[in-house]
Amino acid sequence: MAQQFLEMPDSQGYFGEYGGQILPPDLKAVMDGINDAYEEVRKTAAFQDELNDLYAHYVGRPSPIFYAKRLSDRQGGAHIHLKREDLNHTGAHKINHCLGEALLAKHMGKTKVLAETGAGQHGVALASACALVGIDCEIHMGEIDIAKEHPNVTKMKILGATLVPVTRGTRTLKDAVDSAFEEYMKDPVHFFYAIGSVVGPHPFPKMVRDFQSIVGREARAQFLAQHQRLPDVVMACVGGGSNAMGIFTEFLPDADVQLVGVEPAGRGLDTPDHAATMTLGTKGAIHGFICYNLQDEKGEPLPVYSIASGLDYPGVGPQHCYLKDVGRVQYEAVTDDECLDAFMALSRTEGIIPALESAHALAYAMKLAKTMSPEQNILVNLSGRGDKDADFVAQHLGL
Repeated sequence: MAQQFLEMPDSQGYFGEYGGQILPPDLKAVMDGINDAYEEVRKTAAFQDELNDLYAHYVGRPSPIFYAKRLSDRQGGAHIHLKREDLNHTGAHKINHCLGEALLAKHMGKTKVLAETGAGQHGVALASACALVGIDCEIHMGEIDIAKEHPNVTKMKILGATLVPVTRGTRTLKDAVDSAFEEYMKDPVHFFYAIGSVVGPHPFPKMVRDFQSIVGREARAQFLAQHQRLPDVVMACVGGGSNAMGIFTEFLPDADVQLVGVEPAGRGLDTPDHAATMTLGTKGAIHGFICYNLQDEKGEPLPVYSIASGLDYPGVGPQHCYLKDVGRVQYEAVTDDECLDAFMALSRTEGIIPALESAHALAYAMKLAKTMSPEQNILVNLSGRGDKDADFVAQHLGL
């Protein structure tokens, strides 16, 4: 069982029946070229050394694991530990794959890197990585998210990225993906599309997972060193699913470690205002790959919603879909209100302001901890910090 997880995807980019390349032949050829370049370069000592050096001296890796004692005492039950990806340079896990993608684009001789962003974390991380390697960067972002995530918008401009506001459709993440992809298609030979999660056509779900898997490699070794055992539960929020695949991958062969992905139930699963793809989605194609997605009877993506801009995506990473079907990962959903409660609880018990995305995972951890014993441990991937959300939350709660 362990080995089958490690050998995915297959040569066509499938994780079981999910993933692949649902693309016209000319674009499939471009994606195959990216895959070939990635497979060639990732094994070289020069690429690995450069990436590892940047992880250590630019990002500040390894990120620590912190025992949230006061929060754990407040909840009762299991001990809650945090993998502090919020301490990375640029404030989230996104920098892990952005550096990899920017280095790959440079290696391939591309002239411009394009991407979409929701909360702006991927945008800021990519703009930083592009400034570092000296390559032009263009970020597409929905108008609603631009208004909500103003600090990140300012950072992207300071870092030299060209910001393209997306005014069509939902004016959020799904339409930002469409907009960026259209620009990319104007010149895929010279442009590089740096997808911001474990989604999109092959090789992106594999590539982003590989770059993010440093999170789980560190966390497993750190937890063993600190506690001489593995955590009972490892938990992460899931939008597209990059931070979750990042921490889950190393633990997949550990059958005794329960893995839990937490998605946004928004204003409730009984309303249209959620993005609970794994809970309520059906199998179909979106953005060049097959996954569970929230779609209408014609197969068109439904408008989705989450208080966390980085989670409101109607699809999800294909490996997550496979892991759900085989029962290796359990997927749960928490509401906006539960997320806000967790956001404030961590801020006021530990002095750590989490990203609204990460607060979804934290909310479910707080709920689950109460049902577990004090001898048990939950490890939460605290995927980002809440600087970008502080003004929005303060206004929302009337602070």
